[in-house]
Amino acid sequence: MLKFSKYEGLGNDFILFDARGLAHIEVLLSENTKLVSQICDRHFGIGADGIILGLNPLRDGDIRMKILNADGSEAEMCGNGIRCLSRFICDLDSNNKVSTLKVETLAGIISSVIQDDGNVSVDMGRPYLEADKIPTTLHQCSLGLPKGTVEFSGTKFDIYAVGMGNPHLIIPLKDVSSIPFESWGPFLEDHPAFPSKTNVHFLEVLDPNNLKIRVWERGAGPTMACGTGACATLVAAHLIGLSNKIANVYLPGGKLKIIWPGVNLPIQMIGPSSKVYNGELDLSSFKPSN
Repeated sequence: MLKFSKYEGLGNDFILFDARGLAHIEVLLSENTKLVSQICDRHFGIGADGIILGLNPLRDGDIRMKILNADGSEAEMCGNGIRCLSRFICDLDSNNKVSTLKVETLAGIISSVIQDDGNVSVDMGRPYLEADKIPTTLHQCSLGLPKGTVEFSGTKFDIYAVGMGNPHLIIPLKDVSSIPFESWGPFLEDHPAFPSKTNVHFLEVLDPNNLKIRVWERGAGPTMACGTGACATLVAAHLIGLSNKIANVYLPGGKLKIIWPGVNLPIQMIGPSSKVYNGELDLSSFKPSN
């Protein structure tokens, strides 16, 4: 039996394993996408948007994070996942009162702090605005980020790209509640301008201090929240003149506060995370095969 915990950040939920010293678990899950999908299935498995492994660091971090989407693909980084992993490790090491953490990710080392009010503040690093680093084939525009257009039902819409260690597409709209979300989301996720596919964020500006987005996450589909996406959306909204550098970003699962001092400077994300329950997983009940 393998112990796990389930955590959520604004409804974006993850199955977490303390796999420090359990290299075989990393190998097993990394090489069996179907097994990951079965575990994340909400009807036949535990149910989650993804799996997070807390692993021994390889560099100067306190812990290494491997995040696997619900379809078994690996993500470079995840803002909500970072907050959940930080809370998870803090709960595991509560006797030592761990409140700060340096997390190794494929996007670099990310630092987090559990605040006195229970929220988790994360230094998300600086956004990538260069097309080749996102990556995207959209062309750089005069506003300082890649821009393109898409057409739906005879109407053209502007789209923008921002990287947060993973790719993000932002599409500003007047009303995100009225769009055909289930068809636009997967179409844009697999847009040919994004060779590694992309996370998709439909943006509605409530006012310069408050943004509303709906999230179609790469490899997971509709999710309640996306931390890196909230950061990318704030960056895009500010550069195209729709928001201030500090704003609340409202997602289906709740609110994140995003602070961006400016170009070439790191973004701060502040939001909640909490434990749902602990459990034990019998891997023999699944059939790991691709």
